[in-house]
Amino acid sequence: MVPHLVTALNGPINELEARVLESMPATERWFRLEWMEHTPPFYTSVDIRNAGFKLAPVDTNLFPGGFNNLTPEMLPLAVQAAMAAIEKICPEAKNLLLIPENHTRNSFYLTNVRRLIQIFTQAGLNVRLGSLDESVKAPTAIQLPDGSELTVEPLVRTRGRLGLKDFDPCTILLNNDLSTGLPQVLEGLHEQYLLPPLHAGWAVRRKSVHFRAYEEVAKKFAKLLGMDPWLINPMFSTTTDLNFAEGTGLDALQTQADALLSKVRRKYKEYGIQEKPFIVIKPDAGTEGFGLMTVRDAKELADLNLKARAKLGASGRGLEVSSVILQEGVPTYERVNEAVAEPVVYMIDRYVVGGFYRVHAERGRDENLNTPGSSYVPLAFAESGQLPRLGEKPGASAPNRFYMYGVIARLAMLAASYELETTDPDAEQYD
Repeated sequence: MVPHLVTALNGPINELEARVLESMPATERWFRLEWMEHTPPFYTSVDIRNAGFKLAPVDTNLFPGGFNNLTPEMLPLAVQAAMAAIEKICPEAKNLLLIPENHTRNSFYLTNVRRLIQIFTQAGLNVRLGSLDESVKAPTAIQLPDGSELTVEPLVRTRGRLGLKDFDPCTILLNNDLSTGLPQVLEGLHEQYLLPPLHAGWAVRRKSVHFRAYEEVAKKFAKLLGMDPWLINPMFSTTTDLNFAEGTGLDALQTQADALLSKVRRKYKEYGIQEKPFIVIKPDAGTEGFGLMTVRDAKELADLNLKARAKLGASGRGLEVSSVILQEGVPTYERVNEAVAEPVVYMIDRYVVGGFYRVHAERGRDENLNTPGSSYVPLAFAESGQLPRLGEKPGASAPNRFYMYGVIARLAMLAASYELETTDPDAEQYD
């Protein structure tokens, strides 16, 4: 199933699809060489927007929480990728400790946790759940909507190791984005593998660092294919030292917004795009779609009322926002049953294992879809994403479209690899 692309401006993307497919051997070799030099994140999900004239990632998550949206047909790929990842990290691994988010009453998220347990159990590991929630003092059963249950247990720290009672894991897998801070119980683990590492959490991570790395990756890939990197890269800038409650720093924010909108307008003019450009302002740290604002004219920021400032200053976890990223808005022209949609690609290690369309009937093509009311339609990656049909007319084939999504998602995953290397507090830094 491929949603229709509601736009006449699909020339550049069809051209990009043709170029990527023609260059498939060079593309795959390029990725292979990059992975010889860099370590992929353990798992990644990437939100992609297809504007017809541009195809680009707009968010990269290192703690993906939607594995429940992958179809059963995708599971073999996920299990195989999990096997490869674990074998590379800890070949003798027997036990895996999975640490989920603390807000574990969300039934969709809990179903995601159950799916992760299924994937890693089938990859040959004993999987148990440990909670960072200090109110969990004993094994606690949590009911799922279908009548099944998960059991979360209190963590047990013994010197340099973390585990559960009578459970000593080789590897600890975080499915908790650490946006409220770095728990002391996770620090100083010298004898176990913590995946992703602590500096991947939102207490430390910044979107601007990721998209700076993505810009570098996009330039390298565009040079390989002989194309303009803008076709796959959303331009961005940042503003710091903001206080939305007091209204300080908003002049600088308006100046940055005006400059970025001007850059986007020039690109639209270059490509003959008859659209009104927009940018999206969002917290530089954090996820879940909080604190986003779409801006079409920088003057909109001149007189923000208290309600608008409060929205921009919200991170979703009660933390104040003092730094934002201004990102070129990429409209989505994908539709599922006439509702606006965007593809989300899921990866384990360096492999695409599946994905889905995030669909929202009440949102516009230039709005955030990661909000209440969204639904999810699986993508058929398991059959088609790895096997594009070479020689077919661009824009006409599901496998070719999905392969394109996979390429863009892997570029974002490679950027996350660069990002984690740059921000690793234990790595030697070179000028």
